Amino acid sequence: MTIRQLFQKREASFISPYGCQSDCTRGRKTKEIPCPIRTPFQKDRDRIVYSNAFRRLKHKTQVFLSPLGDHYRTRLTHTLEVSEIARTISRAMRLNEDLTEAIALGHDLGHTPFGHGGETALKEVFSENFSHNEQSIRVVNILENWGNGLNLTYEVKDGIMKHSKGGFGNIIPLSTKESAITIEGQVVRIADIMAYLNHDLDDAIRSQVINRNQIPDKCIKVLGKTHSERVTTMIKDLVYSSSIKNDSLHLIISDDCLTAMQALREFLYDNVYRSSRVHNEFVKAKAIVSKLYDHLLEHRDIF
Repeated sequence: MTIRQLFQKREASFISPYGCQSDCTRGRKTKEIPCPIRTPFQKDRDRIVYSNAFRRLKHKTQVFLSPLGDHYRTRLTHTLEVSEIARTISRAMRLNEDLTEAIALGHDLGHTPFGHGGETALKEVFSENFSHNEQSIRVVNILENWGNGLNLTYEVKDGIMKHSKGGFGNIIPLSTKESAITIEGQVVRIADIMAYLNHDLDDAIRSQVINRNQIPDKCIKVLGKTHSERVTTMIKDLVYSSSIKNDSLHLIISDDCLTAMQALREFLYDNVYRSSRVHNEFVKAKAIVSKLYDHLLEHRDIF
C-alpha cells in the first residue's frame, strides 16, 4: 500500500459522507499516473503554491494602491487568511481539508493589481468584460507552465470559479447555480468573505480612513470588538448553525450573525471602499491599468 493510499484510507475513516474524498475526484483534463505519496488534491495544492501566479500575489494590493508599512494586507496575505479560515471550518465539519486548501490558495490567482478597483478599471477598457474568477481559471488552464496549465482536478477548478460573489452577492448562495459542487468549495466562498470583512476593517483603521468608534454597535455586539473575536464568532456560528437536510449538508449562518456581517459589509462599502481617499487611489489605478492595456494592445508582437 502506498503512502497516498494510506492517506485516502484515513480520508475514508474521517471525512463525513458530505465531504469529497480524493479518490472520488472527477479527475483531470489530462490523465496522470497517480502519485505514490500525494493525493490528487494535495498535488493541486502544491502546483498552485509553486506557480508563478501565486508568487505574484505578494505584489498585488487589496484596497489601497500603495500602502506605506509592512502590516497592510496584500492579495497573498488575504489568500493565506482565507485558507486558514476555510481549513479551520473544513476540519471542524470533517470535510476534505486538502481540497479546501487547494481551492483557497488558488481562488485569486487571476486577480488584478489594485484589488477590485483594478478589476473595475479593466472592465471599463476591455470590451468583452473581465472577471477575476474566470481569469483565475484561464491562469490554471492555460497561462501557467508555459501554456500547458496546471492540469488541476475538476473539483478545485470548480471551487475557484464559483468563489466570487460580487460586491453585494449573497454570503450564503441561494441557488445551486452559484454554488460550488463540493461543500469544500462552498466553505471557501464564505471564508473569503469572513477574511476580507475583518482584514479590510483592520487596514482601514490602520490607515486612518475610519476609526474604531465608527464601527456599528450592532456589529460589535454580535461579532465582537477585536479581529480575533469577529473571526472566531463567524467561524463558530457557521459550524454550529449548519445542518443536514434531505441527506445533504447545508451551510447556514444564523440570522443574527448574517445580519451583522451584511451590516459590516455595507459599512465598509459606505465608509472605506467608496471613501474619497480610496476613490482617488482608484482613479490612479484606472489610469495605470488603462495605459498598460493600451500599450500591450498596440505591441502584441512583443508580448
